[in-house]
Amino acid sequence: MPLWLEPLERLVEAGGAVLVGIALVAMLLFAMALERVWYFRVTYRRARRELIGHWVARADHASWSALTLREAWTQALLRRLRRPLPWLRLLVGLCPLLGLLGTVTGMISVFDSLALSDSGQARAMADGVARATLPTLTGMAVAVVGLLFTSRLEHIIRREDQRLHDRLARAVEERHA
Repeated sequence: MPLWLEPLERLVEAGGAVLVGIALVAMLLFAMALERVWYFRVTYRRARRELIGHWVARADHASWSALTLREAWTQALLRRLRRPLPWLRLLVGLCPLLGLLGTVTGMISVFDSLALSDSGQARAMADGVARATLPTLTGMAVAVVGLLFTSRLEHIIRREDQRLHDRLARAVEERHA
């Protein structure tokens, strides 16, 4: 077996194949989180500056149609910021379920091996139960971290919604001052 596959083999031995699935979901979840951080720091800020520039360049800022256009522009920008939230929530909800699946399959294998061995070795059962509960612990840990990130992203989006409206109003005031 190649050297780079040894950690994966140890992972499967420690918690079963479901633990590999949880690891893949965790990698996808954290890759999406990093992408959102990058998007917010680079792409979103540039798009926000462009939106403010377009808004300030307009001659009309007070009519109903101008305010409706401003709202449509801001909501379109915020919608791009919100785009991955349903996927992040799905992955966060999937982690504990995969952990439970790993525990159930692990316990089935523990009971199966105990039935085949015809001996009630307490140590073997304790090791098997510990191995079976590892996916649940991992799934819950990944879900908690993902939930923290998702709730933080939702907080940032709500804050940016308010800040964007404030910046648009302030930019128009500064232009007319």
